[in-house]
Amino acid sequence: MLKVGQTAPMFVLPDSDMDPIDIAEFKGKNNVILFFYPRDDTPGCTLEATDFSDHEDEFLRHDCVVIGISRDDCLKHAEFRDKHGISVRLLSDVEGEACQQYGVWQAKEVDGVKKYGIVRSTFVIDKQGVLRIALYGVIAKGHALDVLRVVKELNS
Repeated sequence: MLKVGQTAPMFVLPDSDMDPIDIAEFKGKNNVILFFYPRDDTPGCTLEATDFSDHEDEFLRHDCVVIGISRDDCLKHAEFRDKHGISVRLLSDVEGEACQQYGVWQAKEVDGVKKYGIVRSTFVIDKQGVLRIALYGVIAKGHALDVLRVVKELNS
């Protein structure tokens, strides 16, 4: 798992329109909020993505770009985005490379069976590419506002 103060791992992943997004491009320009979520179109993931979208303008006022990442493919992301009016960019990590780099691909025990999946997690990367916040195992409800509060504190 990553720790605050580390240099954030960089990667290039396609968004829901299949355009490659290199998060290194934001260095020097924007803070980046990465939220990793388990799956498109599930109740908790929908709540989290729509909450971040609802507050996107406020994040932008604080020089923050918000990006959601799951292992769903680009097509599924596009359907999810369009169905729920999600405005934040959604990246597809089908191979799990960013999930591994950020330590969010973890073993979970469900009904006595060990399975791997994404642990809902959020990272705030500053304009210099340094992790300012690393939160693992977050709760979707109210999370976007919690992150916004922390971003405001970091910027003051």
